[in-house]
Amino acid sequence: MSEKELLGKYLPAQSVETAFKWIKKYNVHLKITKSRTTKSGDYRPPIRYTNHRISVNHNLNKYAFLITFVHEMAHLMVWEKYNNKVLPHGKEWKDEYRNLMIFMMNTGSFPNDIHVVLQKSIINSKASSNGDLALTRVLRGYDINSNLHLEDIDENELFALENGKIFRKGTKRRTRYICLNMIDNKNYAVHPLAPIKRIEEKNGYYSFIDDKSN
Repeated sequence: MSEKELLGKYLPAQSVETAFKWIKKYNVHLKITKSRTTKSGDYRPPIRYTNHRISVNHNLNKYAFLITFVHEMAHLMVWEKYNNKVLPHGKEWKDEYRNLMIFMMNTGSFPNDIHVVLQKSIINSKASSNGDLALTRVLRGYDINSNLHLEDIDENELFALENGKIFRKGTKRRTRYICLNMIDNKNYAVHPLAPIKRIEEKNGYYSFIDDKSN
């Protein structure tokens, strides 16, 4: 399988040629990784290695994969111009990300609903795409296996995060829900789009609820 064919497995067809040219031009080692709960991708400058290194989670849908790839390419561009002399997600990164994303959007790589949200998102881009709720919501509509998310359940329902910790959903405070950890009895702020599983309690024991929407 050629490099372009491999990219075509993970990226929208309209974006493959541009992504391939960027990878070749900047000598990028692109690594497609297993799923990571803490991040969708990352960038490593050519310090320990001779080339730029970008990793992106394998389980992202094609549009989320492309947005993550552009996000990391923006870090590469900032490194090329400033090395580590500017903030990771400061004005310089936002400008690079906006310019790269506009270029990629002009290739017709995104369906209209994502395109519209991206136009607003890139005005003041977040450090993580998960920080942009509107963008995350529209992207998850293209997931093959859609997860249940915290915002999908009612207040006071029990749920488990991917790390296995069990909480009771509380009220929303600004952008996150304040949830009670059922083990240490402390409150934690949880992202509304955190993937969860419903939990029920019987006689002091917790068990997963067989939820077909999950």
